[in-house]
Amino acid sequence: MTLLALLEPIEPAASGLPLTPLDMAFAQFLHQAQPSADPRHLLLAALTSHQYGRGHACLDVTLLAEHGVAVLGWAPGLQAFLPEDLAAGAASLPWIHGTASPLVLAAGRLYLRRNWQAEQTIRAAILARLTLPMAAPEGLVESLNSLFDASTSTQPDWQKVACALAAHGRFTLITGGPGTGKTTTVVRLLGLLQSQAVAAGKPLRIALAAPTGKAAARLGESIAQAVQHLPPQMQAHIPTQAQTLHALLHLRSSSQTGAPPALAFDLVVVDEASMIDLALMARLLVAVPLQASLILLGDKDQLASVEAGAVLGQLCAGAEQGAYLPETVQWVSTHSGQDLSAWAGQGSRLAQHTVMLRQSRRFAADSLIGQWARAVNTGQRAELERLWQATPVAYQPAAAVDDFQADLHLQPSPAVTRLQPASARAADVAGLAQRGWQQWLGQLKALGTGGQAAKQAKQANCTDAQALALLAAFAQFQVLCALREGAWGVTAMNRSLSHALGFAPEGWFAGRPVMVTRNDYHLNLMNGDVGLCLPRAKGLRVAFALGDTVRWVLPSRLDAVETVFAMTVHKSQGSEFEHVALVLPDVASPVLTRELLYTGITRAKQRLTLVVPQAGVLRQAAQTQILRSGGLFFESLAT
Repeated sequence: MTLLALLEPIEPAASGLPLTPLDMAFAQFLHQAQPSADPRHLLLAALTSHQYGRGHACLDVTLLAEHGVAVLGWAPGLQAFLPEDLAAGAASLPWIHGTASPLVLAAGRLYLRRNWQAEQTIRAAILARLTLPMAAPEGLVESLNSLFDASTSTQPDWQKVACALAAHGRFTLITGGPGTGKTTTVVRLLGLLQSQAVAAGKPLRIALAAPTGKAAARLGESIAQAVQHLPPQMQAHIPTQAQTLHALLHLRSSSQTGAPPALAFDLVVVDEASMIDLALMARLLVAVPLQASLILLGDKDQLASVEAGAVLGQLCAGAEQGAYLPETVQWVSTHSGQDLSAWAGQGSRLAQHTVMLRQSRRFAADSLIGQWARAVNTGQRAELERLWQATPVAYQPAAAVDDFQADLHLQPSPAVTRLQPASARAADVAGLAQRGWQQWLGQLKALGTGGQAAKQAKQANCTDAQALALLAAFAQFQVLCALREGAWGVTAMNRSLSHALGFAPEGWFAGRPVMVTRNDYHLNLMNGDVGLCLPRAKGLRVAFALGDTVRWVLPSRLDAVETVFAMTVHKSQGSEFEHVALVLPDVASPVLTRELLYTGITRAKQRLTLVVPQAGVLRQAAQTQILRSGGLFFESLAT
């Protein structure tokens, strides 16, 4: 008997439910292994799989009765498909009993067992770290004062608070938006701790990591720059090379099981922690020895991981309020001179080791990009409308793609502009890309590979220096799409932009930008790495930057890459670009959320162009917030 037939007592039109074949097969599998006469059981099992596919750690059964379609991300009209007593059927599920049951029902949440186990591992590991005593380093007050300007008028100096708290804890969460100084804070902390360890004759073994190759490279670059601003006596023995989390944890695939090997480090720093899913976070916390310190950096308001779980968002819930206990307020005041009394409260044990950095040094108070980011992040309708009306239309160059005579710096462009094109293939979209990549296209043309000149690419021989310059020029501008498919999605946009810029519609060609979509340990290329196909003496090769050097790879060896004139907002996490064109579709979609808009907007450092066919879609997305179900909220870690 099929699942649809078993669901017939609930709803004859059960085929109208937006469940995937995998969801249906999972419920059918459980029923075949242990039959149930209650059709609610099969629906609950299918919905648990459905939520997992949407990135939720579990199915929040308690919310189904009143907020079913909202919890499931369905259209309002589908509420009728959910029986009123559906939640009540969870208690009698036959697949939740025993230590190896496929489902787990806990605190009104229905989990796939692997997700529940990951949550338990994370919770236990964090609690173990928070209960482990650790004395503050000697001379902490003097060291902090040497790192931070005591005359600053900002109170409290959250970077100084973060350094102080991290110096006497085994686990620290540091969250904040773009430009708030997360990396700078950690570098100062590394300098403080490492200088003392070196003086004692035992330098700390430090590991730097991030979820993707791009984020790891950016972390290493940021630390290398920030180290130069430390006092001379603190600059020694601070690493500037970061690796991916998969490399750090010796993961060859996402399905790898078994306990990870213990890491031989005294301090582990992980950036872009919002991208870490449940399974990977659990593995990380198990691998870092209890006697070592773990510091997680990230923006809790960014998009969560593609896989299940919104770990950083849940752990940092309530970080805005601080909720520091009186003893924490006193300790911070004594050791750093910072007054946290305005953020005092009765927070959890985890809250005492969580710091939110609040002052952006990239987006000043009058920064238009910063204003857009804040308005989206807080869902301020009136402010969004004001900003939209005040945002000028983007300049559209009349020059053809091969005309590179115009000087981009002659007429400064506004920090934020907008386009409302009639179609994704409109001339103004093509003109935006031509202008955004004008420097890059000019360098390609000079090399003899741009546009129609690509036909003569075999005559050119790109040097390492030219390849690095081309990679840097390409990274100045990036088109980010909210969707993957559809007229406004990445797939169609890449075809359209390739044609508009004078390149071949498909295949390998000189100038093709590609992104690695799967870790390749043989080539030492990680998911998110971006390369350029360029001519060499023996034919086309793909250049990837490795610091100041280049790795050249035969195109035939790259079996997991995609053209990246446009990339999804998800793929852009961990990256920054001078100029970002954020492309939204012309109709609303469940994936268009506040978090996606905020993440896309904050990838831009200097300029942002909003490509929005219908302004109403942007307004609706800013009001739609991701509320992922899970049991890792900081209240559950309270003392």
